[in-house]
Amino acid sequence: MVKSVVLAFIFAVTLMANPSTPMKTILQNFEADNGSLSRFYTAETSLDRVTRFEKFYRSNLTNLIDVDFKALDRSDQVDYILFKNQLSRNLANLKTFRIQLAKTEPFLPYQSELTTLSQDERRTAIINHEQVAAFLSKITLGLPELHKMLEAEKNPDTFSAFRAARFNDAILRQLQDWFTFYNQYDPQFGWWVAEPYAKAVAALKDHSKFLRETICHLKPGETNPIVGDPIGRDALLDELKYEMIPYSPEELIEIGKKEYAWCETEMKKAAAEMGYGDDWKKALEAVKNDHAKPGDQPKVIRDLAEEAIEYVERNDLVTVPDLAKESWRMKMMPRERQKVSPFFLGGESILVSFPTADMDHDEKLMSLRANNIHFARATVHHELIPGHHLQQFYESRFQTQRQMFSTPFWVEGNALYYELLFWKMGFPKTSQNKIGMLFWRMHRTARIIFSLSFHLGKMTAEECINLLVDKVGHERASAEGEVRRSLSGAYPPLYQIAYLVGALQLWDLRRELVDTGKMKNREFHDRVLKENAIPIELLRAILTEKPLTKDFQSAWRFYKL
Repeated sequence: MVKSVVLAFIFAVTLMANPSTPMKTILQNFEADNGSLSRFYTAETSLDRVTRFEKFYRSNLTNLIDVDFKALDRSDQVDYILFKNQLSRNLANLKTFRIQLAKTEPFLPYQSELTTLSQDERRTAIINHEQVAAFLSKITLGLPELHKMLEAEKNPDTFSAFRAARFNDAILRQLQDWFTFYNQYDPQFGWWVAEPYAKAVAALKDHSKFLRETICHLKPGETNPIVGDPIGRDALLDELKYEMIPYSPEELIEIGKKEYAWCETEMKKAAAEMGYGDDWKKALEAVKNDHAKPGDQPKVIRDLAEEAIEYVERNDLVTVPDLAKESWRMKMMPRERQKVSPFFLGGESILVSFPTADMDHDEKLMSLRANNIHFARATVHHELIPGHHLQQFYESRFQTQRQMFSTPFWVEGNALYYELLFWKMGFPKTSQNKIGMLFWRMHRTARIIFSLSFHLGKMTAEECINLLVDKVGHERASAEGEVRRSLSGAYPPLYQIAYLVGALQLWDLRRELVDTGKMKNREFHDRVLKENAIPIELLRAILTEKPLTKDFQSAWRFYKL
């Protein structure tokens, strides 16, 4: 009896602390419905999937019309704007995907039929065994002729061909599930379909290889190629609108160049302190060679993490719960992952890049140099506390309904913002520490320049690599990994600019609230974390108590060009 009373009391307190609101209810229902549809429509290349989600997003937009925006409290008004913005963005992304899917059609003329087959499994449709067998045989016989046609093309669309290879791989996985499902219980299915299915699978696997190696000119067996997909200026403008960044791509490139010039000036000052005059690249080489011995890197990372935690607490910068300090973990990055992520990744676990036993000699040397002590000191706090680990700790506990709206301009921008703040507060103890911090800040300026220039069609992937090597001082393998990560499609097109642009937004917001005495550092940083990972202009509207409208548009010019 006592136990049940206690549980009831805890439940009541929880409800009081987390009351349901109109928008929270709408968002909860949306996430539940979205999950149901996502688990059913699993075929990536299915037009049925695209059409169904377009209908779903439009119906949710229509339902928002019935919501009385003025009657909502301020938090719900923010969620309303975020949800409306997200739905519009989702629809735009589906429109773009339709275009991409159409461009892959010449390379995958059978994708619609095969995707329909895999969807039949979900609906447990009754199939015509003989017709399916004939269709699979047709694919096997038709692919050699398709290869001849594609080889005759003088200027094939290699970006679409590479995407087609990825789609083809997804179709093969779906086809395997489809075959296993029917073959397990339908004896006629195996009699008709098993042999043409096996031949079709072999032909489709060969087709993926053909697209990658013959059309895209990749090396045989290359698992992490650098093949990008420029989205163009109009798509960049749409993405910037949804991220609430009221600058053109060209203006942002100018911001990147201006910030690079500042970094280069500071690099020369630090190089002079080290006795290298203004030859900052020689100073950088010396810093790279100051690395831990093989096997010692975990201890270095642990000590740097503890140093950063002590620093933010001593300076009363942000509230760090004891559980957050206790629960972070460390893992070492495997060799293959380092080809895409040559440096640290973070969150509750920090993934540490360092040489592995199976690397060849040159790879080991580059990994040692790229993850030296001074580079690490500038980034461990980015990945753990007060960076990504602390962010995620707060995100899972405050305004949790906003997690679906997460933006890299807050996630990466907030982590990099602390690098800017630490610099201003004198965190670097030595000139070598300064070089380490400046390297990363310079790297983030280069990300703005090369990623936007690539998507505008003004730089190739190779030119992006050369920029990182020549202008930032990257090891070539590290530069290749960074460009591969940036352009592979695994990250949204604006992800790489979000680090510095988001940090500059928060920096200007801090000037507005902390430098003027309206807030203390700790209050400001805690509020940023507790509002969750939303576009920073909306965060600004919350913290400055700016009136909101249902048609809120971005207009904040946070950086003077």
